[in-house]
Amino acid sequence: MAQRLGLIIIAIFLLGACSVSTTPTPMIRLNDLQPLPMPTPVTSPPLRVSVASVISPQGTVQSYQPLLDYLSAKLGRQVVLVQRRTYTETNELIGSNEVDVAFVCTSAYIDGRDRYGMSLLVAPQVNEATTYHSLLIVPATSPAQTMADLRGKVFAFTDPTSFSGRVYPTVLVNELGDEPETFFHDIFFTYTHDKAIEAVANGLADGAAVDSLVFEFALARDPELATKVKVIHTSPPFGIPPVVIGPGVRPQLRAELQNIFLGMADDPSPLAEKALTALGVDRFVMIDDVAYASARLVRSRVSRLSP
Repeated sequence: MAQRLGLIIIAIFLLGACSVSTTPTPMIRLNDLQPLPMPTPVTSPPLRVSVASVISPQGTVQSYQPLLDYLSAKLGRQVVLVQRRTYTETNELIGSNEVDVAFVCTSAYIDGRDRYGMSLLVAPQVNEATTYHSLLIVPATSPAQTMADLRGKVFAFTDPTSFSGRVYPTVLVNELGDEPETFFHDIFFTYTHDKAIEAVANGLADGAAVDSLVFEFALARDPELATKVKVIHTSPPFGIPPVVIGPGVRPQLRAELQNIFLGMADDPSPLAEKALTALGVDRFVMIDDVAYASARLVRSRVSRLSP
């Protein structure tokens, strides 16, 4: 009986295994398959660079575009130039993280470090030095020999925040016991150093104070300027206008940018040489905040500095 029952169970199992399903099997046509969508490539946002208006916008583009091209090639990402009219506006861009890197003047760095959280990245080295001067210039035919001789004259300041173009000449006037507003017959702002040089060369101003680096570069590009303007006073050396970085930049990007700048002079790439030549810079080097101590001291001696 048990043997018979076992045979029945085996027969039922075999019948179930051999039964044909009535559910139709879906057919797949390989020719009808659609390709899977390609993943969207992840692109880095552009690096935003601002240049304080030391020179006119057109001059800035001509001088700095080769550097922007070099940074773009090294980083593998777009690099864009963001320009503003005044030094303060450039500082505000850094403080609000609207730009990542900026080329600022000495006084703007002193303000920006405390107020906007910017920090030193590197500094340009020019003629083996990381210092510059404020030059007091007058027309070549002017009899003026000192700032005292410019009393009652027309004077061109550069930017309200500029160390060489506003702070230092203001100190010279203060040392004469006066304020620019009463010492000069009239004052006006050019907002760039090259425009201040032009104002003196063209007789629109009886004097101006300008960045020595900009002045030397302007003479190199236009030797005729030497017949139109002359220097009657040279300040002591001060820390050179630096390259700064914003508080919101990632440490990894900061380190990468620093290495790129520091390695430019040793990079055999034609792009590197072109960038340095366009800027009139030997190389970029590390610099410490102590380099700006003397400029801070001079700023502290300014009795009043309003726009």
